[in-house]
Amino acid sequence: MKEFRGRVAVVTGGASGIGKALAKAFLGEGMRVVIADVEARALEAATRELGGSVLGVVTDVSDPRSVQALADRVFATHGACHVLCNNAGVAVPNLDLWETEPSDFAWVYGVNVAGIAHGVQAFVPRMIASGEEGFVMNTSSGDGGISPLAPQVVYASSKAAVSIMTECLAAQLVGRGTKLRAAILYPSGGMLDTGIWTTKRNRPPALARVKPVDARQETTFKAFMEGAKKAGFELPVQDLDELARFALDGIRKGDFVIMIDRASMEATLRERAAKLARGECPITLEHMGLA
Repeated sequence: MKEFRGRVAVVTGGASGIGKALAKAFLGEGMRVVIADVEARALEAATRELGGSVLGVVTDVSDPRSVQALADRVFATHGACHVLCNNAGVAVPNLDLWETEPSDFAWVYGVNVAGIAHGVQAFVPRMIASGEEGFVMNTSSGDGGISPLAPQVVYASSKAAVSIMTECLAAQLVGRGTKLRAAILYPSGGMLDTGIWTTKRNRPPALARVKPVDARQETTFKAFMEGAKKAGFELPVQDLDELARFALDGIRKGDFVIMIDRASMEATLRERAAKLARGECPITLEHMGLA
C-alpha cells in the first residue's frame, strides 16, 4: 500500500502501548482509525487522547462474536477496512512447562493466537470482496518467532504460532489472487514499555490459576529495568512512536517481515537451523540462566 490518506485502519489492543502508537501513526497519515481493546476505561481515555476521527470499540479478541461485532461496526461506520492490525496480546509469568496450568494456555492462546484468527475471519472476507488493496499486520515477537526463551514457554510458543500462521496467510492471499497482503510485526529496537508487563489485570476470573505463582515471577517494566541496571546491564529502550512509524513504512513498502535491524536475525536463525540439523536443541543453557 502506498496511499493511506482517507483509508481505514483497525488496531486491536489499541488502547495502549504499540497499538496506541500505531493508531497515532495512522492518524498522522490522514487515515480514519478504529481502536479495539478489552479495557473500556483505557479505550475511552485513548480515544480522547488521540482525538481526530478515532472510533473506540470494546472488543474481546478471544471471543469470535465480539470480533465479528467489531467488524460489523467498522463496516457500518466506514464501509471498509484497508489496514487490519491484529495486535492484542497477553502473557503469563515465567514457569517451567510442568508448572503451567491449562488456564495459562487457554488465556494466552485465546488472545494471542485465536484472537488473530478471529480478526482474519471477521475482516478478510469483506476486505477481499471490496476489491480494494489492503494489508493485514499481525504482531508476533522475536521470543517465539525467531529465538524462543525457555522460561516464557506459554508466550513464546503462542508467538511462534502467530509467525507461522502469518506465513500461511500471506501465501494464501497471494495464491488466491487477492489484492491483500500480510506481514509479521516483530516489535524490536530495544526494550518495550507496553502493557504486556501487566496483562494479569485483564485475565478473566474463569481462567484464573488454581495455584498462585511466586510474586518474584511477576514484574513491571520499571522494576525490570531497575533490576537490570543494578545488575550492571544498560538496556536500550525503543520509542513506541518511532516503532509505529517504522511499521507504517514497512506496510508502505510491502515488507513481509517488519522489524528494526531485520538483518540481525539471519545469524540467529542460521545458528538455530544448524543446531536442529545436528539433532540438537537450539535453546542453550544461557537462555535458562544455568550456564
